[in-house]
Amino acid sequence: MDRVDDDRVTRRRVGDAEARRANRGWWDADADDYQAEHGAFLGDVDFVWCPEGLREADARLLGDVAGRRVLEVGCGAAACARWLARQGARPVAFDLSAGMLRHAAHAAATTGVRVPLVQADALALPFADAAFDIACTAFGAIPFVDDSAALMAEVHRVLRPGGRWVFSVTHPMRWIFLDDPGEGGLVATHSYFDRSPYVEQDSHGVATYVEQHRTLGDRIRELVGAGFRLLDLVEPEWPAGHDGTWGQWSPLRGRLFPGTAVFVTEKPA
Repeated sequence: MDRVDDDRVTRRRVGDAEARRANRGWWDADADDYQAEHGAFLGDVDFVWCPEGLREADARLLGDVAGRRVLEVGCGAAACARWLARQGARPVAFDLSAGMLRHAAHAAATTGVRVPLVQADALALPFADAAFDIACTAFGAIPFVDDSAALMAEVHRVLRPGGRWVFSVTHPMRWIFLDDPGEGGLVATHSYFDRSPYVEQDSHGVATYVEQHRTLGDRIRELVGAGFRLLDLVEPEWPAGHDGTWGQWSPLRGRLFPGTAVFVTEKPA
């Protein structure tokens, strides 16, 4: 989702190795700034699904978590995993970025809510088959891997039969527009069907940040192909009184079209 008039921003094909290297470096370097900007909104022990402010405490998309083994995929600072622990779950949180996991460890120390933290690649999960009852992520991992179908298959592998997989991502229709929270972000500029990744790169043309686009149909085919059953697709509405802006999310755009898609799925028993 293009940022305004920057010659180091492009749309081009990026392989898995380049995307992994770019995003690991990006999140390691940006972890402090990200937490400084968004940490208060996300909380230290809270589960916020999206910039619209939908909370798991209200939505209950994961079902009953007490006593359940839960995997937080692409956990960032792991606020969601700590919230799950407070609800009686047995969470494990993983992320590719050491910088984000450093913040997760710091928050565990300050809150006293400790969960196992693992540095891992979402395309090669270091967990046994059927090890978890639930898997979840709020904007983690999925947008940053080249082969998101393989990620779905890995999550399916580590879930037990009957397990639930719930994830939020940028709503695919947002890729039609510029990454602009103002009026410039109301004008369609790209084809919805162009799957070319959004890439930020340095002066040598080396990718420093990569985000992938998939259509709603793509996501459903990935899930069905991995063996999941789609239970719900939640498109959170912009709530009255929410005046905050997060990147390209804003009250202006949020009142007109969705910014987040939350997929609620399960592995058939």
